[in-house]
Amino acid sequence: MRKIIVGAMVSMDGVMQAPGGPTEDPTKSFKFGGWVMPYFDQEFGEELDRVFKEKFDLLLGRKTYEIFAAYWPYYDEDAPHGGIAKLFKGIKKYAVSRSGEIDTSWAGSVLLRDIADVKRLKQEDGPNLVTQGSTELVHALLANDLVDAMSIFTVPVVLGGGKKLFADGSAPHSFKLTRSRISPNGLIIGHYEREGGIKIGDTALDKPSVREVARRERMKREN
Repeated sequence: MRKIIVGAMVSMDGVMQAPGGPTEDPTKSFKFGGWVMPYFDQEFGEELDRVFKEKFDLLLGRKTYEIFAAYWPYYDEDAPHGGIAKLFKGIKKYAVSRSGEIDTSWAGSVLLRDIADVKRLKQEDGPNLVTQGSTELVHALLANDLVDAMSIFTVPVVLGGGKKLFADGSAPHSFKLTRSRISPNGLIIGHYEREGGIKIGDTALDKPSVREVARRERMKREN
């Protein structure tokens, strides 16, 4: 069985839309495309390499697949970060799309139609599946309890709106932090692995006060 690893670059308010440039995804007039790039430093690069260190295949939503397919095959492999272009060239790329209008001519590409196809793929033997971007796909993976690990790069900006990493409906789980790092630019990188259920604690008094009883009653009425 393969693991599914979500890789995401997010703002402090959880936005992951268009991290690489203004033309990536201007959906709903998003105006901060490229917000990650000023924070790209040595630590960022090293931790990104860590995400791609073990053998993997890419698992991408349609929009992110199209962004990658229009960029990485044309990137000079001898240029800075050309190693990523070379790496992506030699692996399988799974594009998940319900639409019939998608060009999967990028070498090594395989089209999946729905989350059921992803579930079947996860059950097969093979390298881990790593996502990049792909907001809608990530939401579906989380809702269907298919995520085994996450690598989250949190950039010290607040964007005020845009497509977010998490949405209501994710399957509840706790995650264990396996590695973390802070760059001089203020970037916080956390690598997490799925651990188990949600642990619950309680700070309530042994005997609630009259005021607390009244508060609880009000909450019942309002809800």
